[in-house]
Amino acid sequence: MRTDIFARLDREPEPPKIEPPRMSRHRIALFCGTLAFYLAIVVAVLTSSWLVTLDWKVMLFRPYQQWPEIHAFLDYYIVLGQRGPTATMVACWLGWRSWRQHTLRPLLTLGASLLLLNATVGAVKIGLGRLGPHYATQIGSAELFAGGDIFPSGHTANAVVTWGILAYLATTPKARRYLSAASAIVSLGVGLTTVYLGTHWLSDVLLGWAAGLLILLGLPWVEPLITRAETWIFAQREALRGRGRPVPSMPVAAGGPRTVVLPQPAGGDTAVESPALEPVAAGGHTAATTGTVAGARSRAHPPAPTHLVRSERTPVTPAGSRRTPHGGTAPARPMSGG
Repeated sequence: MRTDIFARLDREPEPPKIEPPRMSRHRIALFCGTLAFYLAIVVAVLTSSWLVTLDWKVMLFRPYQQWPEIHAFLDYYIVLGQRGPTATMVACWLGWRSWRQHTLRPLLTLGASLLLLNATVGAVKIGLGRLGPHYATQIGSAELFAGGDIFPSGHTANAVVTWGILAYLATTPKARRYLSAASAIVSLGVGLTTVYLGTHWLSDVLLGWAAGLLILLGLPWVEPLITRAETWIFAQREALRGRGRPVPSMPVAAGGPRTVVLPQPAGGDTAVESPALEPVAAGGHTAATTGTVAGARSRAHPPAPTHLVRSERTPVTPAGSRRTPHGGTAPARPMSGG
């Protein structure tokens, strides 16, 4: 028996579904502005501009030494930017949403956003190869192309994408506004925490915010691909279900067509299915079928020899009969010695 909670959920109305965000002019303008900011940060670091000088000033300030009382709390808070725990928590919630709304779009959107995050952020990290503050070798240097993987900040970009996807998939405009504000606060806190702990430069965090926001703003371009993937997955599921189902036999109505099957000949040939269709009588048997079956039975079981009754036998006159063939009485023999 089902538990009460699932029975109650079946009676509850499903949450309203809103259309996925589209690439409106406002969204395109935000995407272009964020992209320009992203490129400006990269150019500023490549040219060792004032931004690199600010990075060194913040690092030498050592915030974790200035405010050591919050160090323990921020060690746990930084987990909100780690990809494994956050992706697991958000995937569980979106999996519940997918089950309730009978759609795979929430999970597929999360997977597409994380795939884009790994591809874009990972490529820039490896390409620029910047070292972190704890591994810096020369004061005032940008520490680029030194084999590092710190620029942009993966924790910050992951926090923007993972928590921002909840706002992107919100089912009501009110929920979208609240979740957008909450995800912005969480991602802002994660980025500043990495600077406090000394694991990232300030420019790493700025580029991480821009990288994550670019992915969220560009997701409507991926929506058609997500829709095709969902349709294909559902089609494969129905195909797998159909393979295990037996094909039901359809009854033939009276007067409908029926295939005539010829019997196996005596020489051992296989039975032949006649392509001709005979009308079915009200009794459910065709005349051709009846005659064919009767012929098969006669060949399989030959008839027993016919035994004539006594009245049908040819009359035989016994030898020495006293009667004549015409029914007369035979003459009496003379008595000897008489």
